[in-house]
Amino acid sequence: MKKSNLILGLLVLLSTTAFAQSTFTLSSQDLGGEATINEEFNGFGCTGENQSPQLSWKNAPEGTKSFAVTMYDPDAPTGSGWWHWVVFDIPNTTTELLSGAGNIDLNLTPEGAIQSITDYGMNGYGGPCPPEGHGLHQYIITVYALKTDTLGLKENTNPAVVGYYLWNNTLVKASIVAYYKRTKQ
Repeated sequence: MKKSNLILGLLVLLSTTAFAQSTFTLSSQDLGGEATINEEFNGFGCTGENQSPQLSWKNAPEGTKSFAVTMYDPDAPTGSGWWHWVVFDIPNTTTELLSGAGNIDLNLTPEGAIQSITDYGMNGYGGPCPPEGHGLHQYIITVYALKTDTLGLKENTNPAVVGYYLWNNTLVKASIVAYYKRTKQ
């Protein structure tokens, strides 16, 4: 009888500990309740202002040494999706990227953060620009809590290589899925 009480007590303790830990979460003031992106790319036939959304995160796990943020469209008709934003080496004291931080000319990212090239072939944020009439596209915005201060990569590193380094160094990640549809003009 005592052995079963000990096991039950241990299970309750483990359950309480698991629920006491906070979940790493990502949110955005710019991506309203319907999680739609309202600002498209300026180029490739699109005429938006190309403004990256505000992002904030909380409850990074102990041992987080830096962060990275990506935005990926798995619905792009390329066979491999489309990388819209790749930012890494964000200091572990950072919990937010402001609206427009993806514009490298505005210098709104924290010191040391690197905005690598996207599938548009440029550094910084490249907003949605799916083909006209292609339907609703998903944009997966992910923040990664990393176990390293720096990935040791440069601003011209392609998204696939950055992704490999993220995979090797991620403690935990959190995502928001936003949507955008380009209608025929």
